[in-house]
Amino acid sequence: MVIRELVQMLQDAGIENAEQEVRWILEDIPDTAAAREIVRRRANHEPLQYLLGAWEFYGLRIKVGKGVLIPRADTEALVDVMLADCQRRYQPHIVDLCTGSGCIALALQSQLPDAHIIGIEKDPDTCECYAKANAAYHRLNVEMRCGDVLDPNTAAAFHDLDGIVCNPPYLTESDMQALQLEVQHEPKLALYGGQDGLHFYRLIPLLWKPALKSGGILAFEVGIHQADAVRQILEQTGYHDIRIIPDLCGIPRVVSGIV
Repeated sequence: MVIRELVQMLQDAGIENAEQEVRWILEDIPDTAAAREIVRRRANHEPLQYLLGAWEFYGLRIKVGKGVLIPRADTEALVDVMLADCQRRYQPHIVDLCTGSGCIALALQSQLPDAHIIGIEKDPDTCECYAKANAAYHRLNVEMRCGDVLDPNTAAAFHDLDGIVCNPPYLTESDMQALQLEVQHEPKLALYGGQDGLHFYRLIPLLWKPALKSGGILAFEVGIHQADAVRQILEQTGYHDIRIIPDLCGIPRVVSGIV
């Protein structure tokens, strides 16, 4: 009876996959009164991930909440690309730019225990409350630093990197104006990539290129219809062996290049 009531509340609010979401809620919150309150808030289109306080990414339970980008399954393709390259390297040194919750860096460290991985996040609250907290929770030896990845001084502090991985803000001006209600709760800092969505892609390849050793890899997550533009940027910046890799839905999701 309770399950049917909760499902109906979400269906009435236009929430897709209402039955599945209620199952997830009740798995995490078995208390009926508390679960009903979560469903009430979910019916107002608050992100389910924020309401539960955590979400799974690459087999890891990642703490999330207001102020941090929610990990998405699409981003696991980015982890796969870096793993395929760095598994053949000895004790690879990798930096994750715009680390947010730290999910990418932590997924890589969980699969590459001998790697030295650093996550860099601009927002100090996100770095402390999520990136560092997630690293501590999983007892993974990832160093989380607060810094601006577009600041030349930040990039200049690194050298001889085997890999740089980045899921930057890449939504366009028009994308921001058409956000789903749930996504509107996520931080603009982690979403907006300039008028055409390419601001970070234009700056990072040149700024961080000196930090990579010869043969090092730079890998970006990209939005729909951005792969060709990012490929051209990497070509113009002197990267080679550029690849475009789809996610599980067949959408071009990762663009990588070698120095």
